[in-house]
Amino acid sequence: MSTPQHQIRQPVNNSAGLSPEAIAELSRAYAPLDFEARIRRLYEDFAPERVMVTSSFAATSAYFLHIISGIRPEQTIHFINTGFHFRQTLEYRDYLIELFRLRVEDIRPDSHHFRYAQQERLYETDPDLCCSVNKVQPLEAAKGGFDVWVSSLMRWQTDHRADLEIFEERRGILKFNPMIDVTREERDAYIREHDLPFHPLVAEGYSSIGCSHCTVKGEGRSGRWRGKPKTECGLHL
Repeated sequence: MSTPQHQIRQPVNNSAGLSPEAIAELSRAYAPLDFEARIRRLYEDFAPERVMVTSSFAATSAYFLHIISGIRPEQTIHFINTGFHFRQTLEYRDYLIELFRLRVEDIRPDSHHFRYAQQERLYETDPDLCCSVNKVQPLEAAKGGFDVWVSSLMRWQTDHRADLEIFEERRGILKFNPMIDVTREERDAYIREHDLPFHPLVAEGYSSIGCSHCTVKGEGRSGRWRGKPKTECGLHL
């Protein structure tokens, strides 16, 4: 990693070797930049091969992936393939791979954990455990060797995300949220301007799209884990 000039050296516990003060300073330095400029700056401040990018290939992932693929075409995109995705999500993933010439690597859960989740219908009986074994644990295993994890979270999506910063420490890795202050209107305007495809289920009334067992039609995140207090899968907590 090329050390950012504004880094403050103090005891740390994340793979990028940054103290809480240095992480806060990074957020302040990136705050005036727009989404695209933040991505460009990231590849200047950190070794590109140490940057991990994840995408759910959900409702409007084309915006996020269009920007990243235009700046660093060789960037690998990690997709957490839980085995429970909608058929349309996998088709959308494959379409964007071809459209943007993406390099995509699937992250899959342990086969025994997946079979247990499937047999016990954990998505109904214990959705937190289901997300843990099929999403969180596989990502934890895959992120070793990376310094920075790039996600496409936006503050308006959930109450939890409303309090997130551009940079944060998240379970031992530096988390980068370059889209965190992008508004819904800005996102949709970019998609229209560049004629990018929405996930096919958006037209059917799905605003937030996850695993098929835990997603129904609804505005915002209202269609996720309906009837349960759960609003996050656990990846970003």
